[in-house]
Amino acid sequence: MGSKNKLKRFNENETFDNVIQPTREEMTTAFEWKGKWAAFFKNDNPITLELGCGKGEYTIDLARKYPNRNFIGVDIKGARFWRGAKTAIEEGLTNVAFLRTQIELVEYAFGKHEIDEIWITFPDPQIKYKRTKHRMTNPEFLSKYKNILVEGGFINLKTDSEFMHGYTLGGLLQGLGEDIVFAHHDIYTHTEAPEEVVRTQTFYEKQYLEQGKAITYLKFRLR
Repeated sequence: MGSKNKLKRFNENETFDNVIQPTREEMTTAFEWKGKWAAFFKNDNPITLELGCGKGEYTIDLARKYPNRNFIGVDIKGARFWRGAKTAIEEGLTNVAFLRTQIELVEYAFGKHEIDEIWITFPDPQIKYKRTKHRMTNPEFLSKYKNILVEGGFINLKTDSEFMHGYTLGGLLQGLGEDIVFAHHDIYTHTEAPEEVVRTQTFYEKQYLEQGKAITYLKFRLR
C-alpha cells in the first residue's frame, strides 16, 4: 500500500463516527470509554472484541449475523481496519466500532467484566523465545483478557500457525487446567466445525488456504 493511500485512509478514519483513535497517553490515563461502551453503542447488548482485527472481517461478519450484539475491532494499524469501518458505515451497521491502539493496553480500554467474548484471528506467532512476551496468548495477556471478560466469557483463537496453536493449547491451557471447549488442528476437515469459524475468512486466511496450509481453531474459557 502506497503512502498516499495510507494517508488517505488515515484522514478518512478521522471522519468516521465508528472509529476511536486515542493517543497512548489518553489510553493510559483516563480513556473516556473504559467501562462506558454501553453509552457509546447506546445499548446494553453484549460486546465481542476482535483483537488484532486487520481489515475487520470477523468484526463485520459477526455484526451482520448478530444485530443484537456489539462488536469492536482493535488494531494499531488504522489503514487496515479502514476497510471494516467503511463497510460498516456503508451497510448501516451501528453495532460496530474500531479502536486504534496496542493490544497490550486492552485493560485501559475496557472495564472489568465489560466484554463477553474475544476473537484472536491470525496473530503473529512470535516463534522466537525472546518474543514470548509478545505472544497474544501468553500468561500476561490471558490475565488481561480475564479481567475484562465476564465470568465464563469465551476466547477464540484461529491461526495458521501450528506453533501458536500448540503453545496455547498444550503449553498453557492444559497445564493451567483451563476449560477447553473446542480444539482442532485443521478446522476445515472437522465435520462439526462451528459455522462462523469456517464461514468467515480473513484476507490472510484465504491466502493461507490457497497455499494448502491447515487452519487451527481453539475455543476456551479462563477459570
